[in-house]
Amino acid sequence: MKKVVVIGANAFQYPLIKKARDRGYQTHVFAWEDGAVGKEIADYFYPISIVEKEEILEKCKQILPDAVCTIASDLASKTVCFLAEKLGLPGNTIRCSEIATDKHLMRRAFEAAGVPSPKSILVTEETDLDALQYELPVIVKPADRSGSRGITKVERKEDLMAAVARAMADSFEKHVLVEEFAEGQEYSVEFLSYQGKHHYLTTTKKFTTGAPGFVETGHVQPAGLDEETEKRVIFEVTKALDALEVANGASHSELKIDENGRIRFIEIGARMGGDCIGSDLVELSTDFDFVGGVLDVALGLEPKIQKREKSKYAWSRFLFSQKDEQVLARLKAEHPDWLVQEYRETQAAPETVVVTNSADRVGFFIASAEEKEVLSYLENM
Repeated sequence: MKKVVVIGANAFQYPLIKKARDRGYQTHVFAWEDGAVGKEIADYFYPISIVEKEEILEKCKQILPDAVCTIASDLASKTVCFLAEKLGLPGNTIRCSEIATDKHLMRRAFEAAGVPSPKSILVTEETDLDALQYELPVIVKPADRSGSRGITKVERKEDLMAAVARAMADSFEKHVLVEEFAEGQEYSVEFLSYQGKHHYLTTTKKFTTGAPGFVETGHVQPAGLDEETEKRVIFEVTKALDALEVANGASHSELKIDENGRIRFIEIGARMGGDCIGSDLVELSTDFDFVGGVLDVALGLEPKIQKREKSKYAWSRFLFSQKDEQVLARLKAEHPDWLVQEYRETQAAPETVVVTNSADRVGFFIASAEEKEVLSYLENM
């Protein structure tokens, strides 16, 4: 029986653990117990933080796993790369994980490879903000966080200090980026790589709260790109993945396309997209088992990528307030057969909420259908 180590056990890791179990693999799962819903189905659960790389490595030397993997977590992916390199298992290198989880190093890699990306300035606690040279508006964000944490669009110089302080508070390393604001619609592009060959799966259209925090409120696949734009996106993402030295596993590339068709990269995660994009939407829209593909690559097996000729519509919407609850109620009343999944951390969303990051969500729902009418449920997000 093959042994698979999974780093992380929250709700977004659950599909990976379940997939491994369904395939008959023995699962060894590492995570803090708090919120570890994956513990319920793991063969073996170890209450060790996902950042305790050395401690997990010592346990893995006893387990002797055939694969180590994770989905939808930058922190977990760093540990996965560390373990894969130390144990001689398929995966990306430690260097790749460092570049892909540090937005400053990522920007430098993009610049060196000619990947279109906003200009940025690294700010530390010692930086003199008054001496910075930049043009407004700018985006201020932690260099080492995800989930829309600490992000602010700044349009007045007098607001820069507060925005930097907010981002600094959310940064692990106290590193912040001040970068030019990229106009346009935001998308993410989902790929699966195997031994340096990159396979395009689909593109996701993103919906956000807009300025100042740009917290994601929902996603839809297919994204509705025309054929020529899609080809350019695939070309640029492939170049960007090579720049980050991504060779194996899932990747989630976030970019913007403006009204003139200009593409600029926001960031790339060398892991599956979170918020159910990789774990649920990709398979619903394309019929490709993305989670299974991640397992195949982690085991050193070439994934068999077969997709349906015409994508179905698959979308997610996050529950922040009663407005979102009303959309869910409408869906249940009008098209209950479209509803795939409903997840809640609390019984109901509040009447109103000031959304500052993805942690303000109280749940989400996922739906899928052939009809284009599904797009009406994404209006006014």
